Amino acid sequence: MTDFINPNEETRIEDGSKVDLHFSVAIENGVEIDNTRSREAPVSLVMGDGSLLPGFEKALFGLRAGDRRTVSLPPEDAFGPWNAENVQKFDTVKFDPAPVVGHMIEFEDKAKQSLFGVIKTVGEDFTEVDFNHPLAGKNITFEVEIFKVTPAGQQGIKIM
Repeated sequence: MTDFINPNEETRIEDGSKVDLHFSVAIENGVEIDNTRSREAPVSLVMGDGSLLPGFEKALFGLRAGDRRTVSLPPEDAFGPWNAENVQKFDTVKFDPAPVVGHMIEFEDKAKQSLFGVIKTVGEDFTEVDFNHPLAGKNITFEVEIFKVTPAGQQGIKIM
């Protein structure tokens, strides 16, 4: 088996760094919503490539291989605040099958992109659909363990 290592264990995470890590994400009541630790290998990402929310990336800057961190993020740094303007009303009769409160359904916006919403209320005339991210408005706990940091533009060293 070939392993890659970072030749400098003091290398700290910065924009463009390749990072191998495990993480978990939980909402404020402790319910875990994502966890990479069940995977055989840590996940790899490049800082600034858009694979992590900016608030999560900000929590990683300055860390190095071997570091662990638990960070509590307010909605503004996680999935954003809940926005009442993202709740839309539609004619109930236009739904087929009939809408059910709590169900997630897919819509198509004007640009023909998929947009998901959760049925909030169903009335005789109108149905309300919430297009906020399901975690919008929630405080998030982000736990991370860093395994390897490779500086931007470099590759690790192979050890055979």
